[in-house]
Amino acid sequence: MSDSTPRRTRFWHPFSNMVEVAADEVVFDHGEGAWLWDEAGRRYLDATAALWYCNVGHGRRELAEAAATQMVRLAACSNFGQLANRPALDLADRIAALAPIEDAAVFFTSGGSESVDTAVKMVRRYWTVCGQPERQMIVVREGAYHGMAGYGTSLAGIEGNYQGFGELLPGVVRVPADDAAALARVFHEHRGRLAAFFGEPVIGAGGVRPPVEGYWTEVARLCREFDVLLAVDEVVTGFGRLGEWFGSRRFGLKPDLITAAKGVTSGYAPLGVVICGPRIQEPFWHGNAGLFRHGYTYSAHPTACAVGLANLKIVESERLIERVRSLIPVLAREVERLARRSSVAQVRTAGLLAGIELDPVLLQTPGFADRVVKEARERGVLTRALVGKALQISPPFVISEEQIRLLVDTLEAALDAGSAWAAQQPPAA
Repeated sequence: MSDSTPRRTRFWHPFSNMVEVAADEVVFDHGEGAWLWDEAGRRYLDATAALWYCNVGHGRRELAEAAATQMVRLAACSNFGQLANRPALDLADRIAALAPIEDAAVFFTSGGSESVDTAVKMVRRYWTVCGQPERQMIVVREGAYHGMAGYGTSLAGIEGNYQGFGELLPGVVRVPADDAAALARVFHEHRGRLAAFFGEPVIGAGGVRPPVEGYWTEVARLCREFDVLLAVDEVVTGFGRLGEWFGSRRFGLKPDLITAAKGVTSGYAPLGVVICGPRIQEPFWHGNAGLFRHGYTYSAHPTACAVGLANLKIVESERLIERVRSLIPVLAREVERLARRSSVAQVRTAGLLAGIELDPVLLQTPGFADRVVKEARERGVLTRALVGKALQISPPFVISEEQIRLLVDTLEAALDAGSAWAAQQPPAA
C-alpha cells in the first residue's frame, strides 16, 4: 500500500479480493425480518439469508434473550471427557428426535466446516477400529462445497476452492455431480478402499443444483452394495430449507452421518452438528475404540446450544417449515420470470432455494456476474454470485410473497443494468 492510498479498513474480509473491498465496503448496522440496514441508513432485502442461514429472520429478540439468560447462568464450560451442560444435552435430544436417523447421537462443533472435518475423521477412524484401515478414500461430487477447513477444502468440488493450497487430504475422488453410472465405476474400481461418499442433497454454493430424478436412490443403493458409509452434508439444507427438517428425508435417505449447522441457530450463534447413526456409534460407544481424540474448545458451547434450542422452538411454534412449503411454489413461479431474460441461461429451484444461471456469452465479459450483484445491491437487494456465474436466492423463512416479488423485480432491473454495462466493455482479450 502506497503512502498516498488511505487504508479504508483493517478487517480482512473472508472470500474477498481486498483490493476491491477497500473501495466498496458496506457496513451493516441492524436487521429485522428479511431486511438489513447499513450504517448510512440504506435498507436491503436479504435475498440470501446472509450465508444461507438466517432462517427465522433478523432481529429476533427471543434469541438474544436466550443467549443473555444462558450467559448469566453459564456462558461457557469445558465439555471434554465426562463434562457436560444442560443446553447441550437437551439440544442433542431435540436434534436426534428430528433427524432421519434412528437412535442418533450428536457431536457439536462451532460450524459447518468443523462438522465436515469431524465427519471425515469419524469415518476414517471408524474403519481403522473396525480392522479395515485401508478404507481411507472419500468420494465427493464436482461442484460440491463442504466448508473451508482443511478436510473440507480437500473435499471441495469447486475447483477454485481447492486450487493453490496443495494436497491437504490425500485419497479424495471426484465424480460428476449427477452421474450415478460414474459413481458406480468408481465404487467398482476402488472396491474395499472407500471410506465414505459425501454429498449435499441439493448442491448449494456450486450453483443451487437439485439432483436428477432417482440419483439419490441409486447413491444409497451403491453405498449399501459396496458397504460405503453415506455422509450427507446438510449444512445448507438442514432445519427446514427444503420444506422438511432435513433434506435427507425429502429424498428418502437414511445416512450414516449428517453434517449440519447454519439453520440450527439461524446464525445467531456459531454452532455445527454431526448426527451419527448406530453403526458409527458402535465401536466408540460400545466397543473398544477407546478415546476419540477429537473435539474443539467450543464443542457443545452452552450459550450456542441455548440459542439453538430457542431457534428450533421458533421454527416449530411459528410453523416456519410449513411456511416454507407454502412459499416454494411462489418462489418458483416468480423466479421463472427471470428465465425469460436473454441475460439468464437457466433458473433452478429446490425448496426455498433458487440459482439464476447467467448467460455464458455475457459471462465472457470479465466481472459481469459481480456487476449484476452490485447493481442489485444498489437497488436494495443482497445476492451474490455462486461460482462466478449464478445468483443465489435463499431468503429467510419469514419472507413474504410481496417481498419475493420485490426481490425478483429488482433482479430483473439489475440484470438489465448489468447487460447494458457489459455491452459497453471492450471485448475480452
